[in-house]
Amino acid sequence: MQRPHARTALACSAALLMAALTSCAGSAEADTRKPTAPQGVTAQAGSATSAHVMWEQASDDKGITGYDVYREGTKVASVPPAKLMTDIDGLTASTAYTFTVRARDAAGNRSAPSAAVAVTTPAPTPADEEPPTGPVKLRGEAESGRTVTLSWGGSTDDVGVTSYDVYQEDSRIHSVAGTETTARLTGLRPGTVYTFTVRARDAADRSSPDSNALDLTTPSASGAPASTAPTGLRTSTSADGGEFLVDLSWDQPDTGGTIPAYQLFLNGKMTTTIVWGGTPPTGRATYRLTLTDPPGTRYSLKIRPKLPDGKWGDFSGQRTVVLPG
Repeated sequence: MQRPHARTALACSAALLMAALTSCAGSAEADTRKPTAPQGVTAQAGSATSAHVMWEQASDDKGITGYDVYREGTKVASVPPAKLMTDIDGLTASTAYTFTVRARDAAGNRSAPSAAVAVTTPAPTPADEEPPTGPVKLRGEAESGRTVTLSWGGSTDDVGVTSYDVYQEDSRIHSVAGTETTARLTGLRPGTVYTFTVRARDAADRSSPDSNALDLTTPSASGAPASTAPTGLRTSTSADGGEFLVDLSWDQPDTGGTIPAYQLFLNGKMTTTIVWGGTPPTGRATYRLTLTDPPGTRYSLKIRPKLPDGKWGDFSGQRTVVLPG
C-alpha cells in the first residue's frame, strides 16, 4: 500500500514529465515555417566549363542554416548560411543551363525555389594562353551604410574577357559579366572600412592581376560611434641584402586621446604589436617591417589601433605587398 506522500510524489513526477513532454512537443512544432525564397539570383559563366551562381540572403523566423543550389532541378551544391555564392564546375562548353537556389533552416524546412536563372557556357578556347590585363581606375562610393557601387576600366584579353570578379580583401564576393564594368554590392556593415579589388577572367579560367585597391568606408548608423580605423595606409618594399623592408605609413584616427600601439596583421593573422619607443607620434605614423621570405612571396597587410580605453579599434583598409625578385 502506497503512503499518501508517495502517491503525491508520483503524481508530481508525472505532472512534471507531461509538462516537459508538452514543452518539447511545442518546441518541435514551433518551427514549421519555411524560409523565404532567395531573391536576386544571378549566374555568370566563369569559363567554358564553370558557372558562378550568386543570390541575396533569405529570411526565416528561426534562422537560415544553409542554401542548396540546383541545376535543372538536381541539387549540385550546398553552402553554409554566410556564403551567398558558389562555383559550379564540370559543365559542358557551349551549353545552356538553368539554376535555382533554396534556403533551409535547422528544422529541415526548405524554401520554395528561387526564380530560375539561365546561363550559357562559352565555346572552349584551347588557344587562349594569355591571362587578361588587369582592370584599371577602380573607383566607387558608399550609397548607404550597407551598399556601395564600384566601376572600373575594362580589361583586354587575346580571346575575350568572360567575367569580372570583385574581391573584398582576399575573398571573392561578387562577379559580373565580361561586358559589364560596374557592380553594386549590398549586405555590408555600417561604419566599416572595406578594401575592394577587381580581377578579369577569360574563358580558359585565367585571372588577371588585381586592379588598384580601393578603400570605402560605409557611413555609421545613426547614433553609432565614429570609425576608429586608420586611413591612407601606404606601403613600399625594398631589398636589403637577404632581407626585405616593408615601409608602412598611415593617418591616425581621431580617438580623443593618444594611441599607444597598433596591431599589425599579415594574411589575416596578428604578427606584431607596434609600440612606440618614446612619445607616440601625432598625425601620420610610420613603421618598418623586416621580412626574410623568398622573393615573390605575397602578403596581405592591415593594422588596427589600441584605443585610449584599452580596447582595439577598427581595422584599416588592406594592402597587398609582393617581395621583389
